[in-house]
Amino acid sequence: MCAVDEKGWRIQQSEQHGSSKFDQTHPRAFARFGIALADLSEKWFPDALVFALIAIIVVFVAGLILGSTAVELVTDFGDGFWQLVPFTLQMAMVIVGGYVVAVSPPVARIIRRLSEVPKTPRGAVAFVAFFASVSALLSWGFSLVFSGLLVREITQRTRVDYRAAGAAAYLGAGSVWALGLSSSAALLMATRESIPPVLFKLSGIIPLTSTIFTWQSMVTTVVLIAATILVAYFSAPSDGHLRVAESFGTKIEQPAIELEKSRTPGEWLEYSGILTLLICAIGFGYLARVFLTKGILAALDLNTYNFLFIMLGMLLHWTPRAFIKAVTASVPATAGVLIQFPFYAGIFGLMTKSPISAELSRFFVRVSTQGTYPVMVSVYSMVLGFFVPSGGGKWLIEAPYVLEAANQLHVNLGWVVQIYNAAEALPNLINPFWMLPVLGLLNVRARELVGYSVLQFIVHVPLVLFLLWLFARTLPYIPPALL
Repeated sequence: MCAVDEKGWRIQQSEQHGSSKFDQTHPRAFARFGIALADLSEKWFPDALVFALIAIIVVFVAGLILGSTAVELVTDFGDGFWQLVPFTLQMAMVIVGGYVVAVSPPVARIIRRLSEVPKTPRGAVAFVAFFASVSALLSWGFSLVFSGLLVREITQRTRVDYRAAGAAAYLGAGSVWALGLSSSAALLMATRESIPPVLFKLSGIIPLTSTIFTWQSMVTTVVLIAATILVAYFSAPSDGHLRVAESFGTKIEQPAIELEKSRTPGEWLEYSGILTLLICAIGFGYLARVFLTKGILAALDLNTYNFLFIMLGMLLHWTPRAFIKAVTASVPATAGVLIQFPFYAGIFGLMTKSPISAELSRFFVRVSTQGTYPVMVSVYSMVLGFFVPSGGGKWLIEAPYVLEAANQLHVNLGWVVQIYNAAEALPNLINPFWMLPVLGLLNVRARELVGYSVLQFIVHVPLVLFLLWLFARTLPYIPPALL
């Protein structure tokens, strides 16, 4: 017979003595490590914005050390602050599109069916980790919302540790998302209109067939997903060591998009699918033309990708009123992107307009060889990711000197993008910035989940570094003019 104590731990009632005590079963060592990290993170983790603000100070001081004046650096920061406005909107629309599709009635029904599959606490956590990882290859925005809703449904059917399950819902954004179709860096480098002139001179257009669709990238993705699921399974608490949703004061209610009926003739079209059908026919007709003209891989850039999800979301919600209610519900999840990306743009201005970019390029060439370059760039990108948790925004900061060094060392430029993609996802497991949509859905704080993602980070770092180094040796250097 079991109950839940004031801290949310599952308690076993002794039927013979009528007293309560903690279940005497001890978790395995891996699970104990996960519990300890989770407890520690609840006390010590700051907000995501703090990391970005610290990065600005660090880069500013570095600029002063390298000879720039304070006036020059202040100007560079201010001039760069609004430089990424189009890209900021594109990233916000990734979240909106993913959210709208995930909460649509057909997808919601799929989530309810899936939630009935896992029967054990550990199996449930591994199940969430699998779907979080696989769906992140399609869209990190969709993955966060889809997996968060899956956790909410599962907790109504299966006793599961809420911290471990919540962290599992985030694992797609912390492991393989950048190796899939929503890779900001890969899509940006495949989109001529999005590539800043300084990058285009270094690389030209790098098609997706040279990045996420290489066999090396696909093998890396499969290995990382397998590792993610195994760590999630063996680190999840079970039996007497569960912390259930109730311990966080969370009342599980699914976010349904409920509609009242139209009250006036003027509202009739808002509750009808006629306009949706016509607009989606036009929208999907445009997509078909683009794909037939350019080919699917060449046409799949950020704009096309977001357009596809918006059209799909509109179709799945069917009426304009249901669609706009879903969009309205998605807006809070974009707040972090909208306010923090301008600060990343300011860092981009500091890095590219001061001597920092040139110095870093020379540094990588000086300390690297063709063989060690993948590891050096991976470590650097991972460290910078703690302060700039943005796949696309951070790529714009790193790319000028990373690509320049790669050209000098004759490292395959497509694989350089994948080196960045795999490595930059690692700090997401610690920096809680991209957790924001999941946190809102689960009504928890980042510090309550990040302990289990830190454990994933410890396992993934050596594995990612090895795979990036190994596969770099299999790809030849191709000059930018031939890409």
